[in-house]
Amino acid sequence: MNNIGRNYTDNKTSKELIGNIGFGEAVFVNCTEKRTVLITGAGSYIGESFLHYAKENYPENYEITTLDLLDSSWRAYDFSAYDTVFHVAGIAHADVGNVSDETKEKYYQVNTDLAVEVAKKAKTDGVRLFLFMSSMIVYGDSAPFGAEKIIDANTVPKPANFYGDSKLQADIAVRALANDAFHVIVLRPPMIFGKGSKGNYPTLAKLAKALPIFPNVENQRSMLFIGNLCELLCQVMLVTTKQTATVLIPQNATWVRTCDLVQEICRANKKHILTLKVLNPFVFLAGKIPGKISGLVHKAFGNSCYDHALSNYEGITYQRYNFKESVGLTEE
Repeated sequence: MNNIGRNYTDNKTSKELIGNIGFGEAVFVNCTEKRTVLITGAGSYIGESFLHYAKENYPENYEITTLDLLDSSWRAYDFSAYDTVFHVAGIAHADVGNVSDETKEKYYQVNTDLAVEVAKKAKTDGVRLFLFMSSMIVYGDSAPFGAEKIIDANTVPKPANFYGDSKLQADIAVRALANDAFHVIVLRPPMIFGKGSKGNYPTLAKLAKALPIFPNVENQRSMLFIGNLCELLCQVMLVTTKQTATVLIPQNATWVRTCDLVQEICRANKKHILTLKVLNPFVFLAGKIPGKISGLVHKAFGNSCYDHALSNYEGITYQRYNFKESVGLTEE
């Protein structure tokens, strides 16, 4: 299929690919302000979580509507009544190793084309702020087991597959639309977890509850609890900035070892598990087996971290829940 892939990243400098990380200045969260927010992508985990969190914690500040994008009728919807559009619609990654060209093209149609079209409509209709959920995946896969990967302010996004590229293409394209009247904020979070979340966390939690022992491997990963993300979103939407296009990289206050996460999941479920270093050689050997097995090992025990300096923004305090509280609330 000749249409696979998009070219928004073509001829972009490293600085343009990285973007302006952070606001470039101290900001003020004006809790006396009110915001009308349109969530584009009804029924998403992040969108629904934000909706409920804002209603509970910022009831006087937000009036929120969700819009389904599954059919073309959304194009006739009037965005002009909203201060902010929060775009969460997208396809999450599946098994990227054996995917048809038709499936790859679908990722670009949803993750890239739809995001750009929604952003353009928001701009045309006079919306003040557009927020787009990008992902840590734009920086490529986790480092393999035993290798270090810390993403800092100079790390250039370099996707490892079509899923990551489909997110980066939109990441670049929507930021290019920003001007003085239309501000854009792109978020590149690591793995998001919370009660009812999908993806790698529930898979790991199921294993933790079933296994009596687990490898005690020295690795580090950035993670983001959904409550901390929602707190950030609520504050960011009440901020006014001079910078027109911004990249935010939220994460929990501490990195997490996989074995510590497993232990905390078990503790929250009143289950005992042994983490043993004697199992580490087996993890090392499994990481050498070509194909799915090594991929799973690197996903579970590899390293993938954001430098903490990328995630702190003067004037905003969003890391409300610590590691133990995050897991406890997820497992309750």
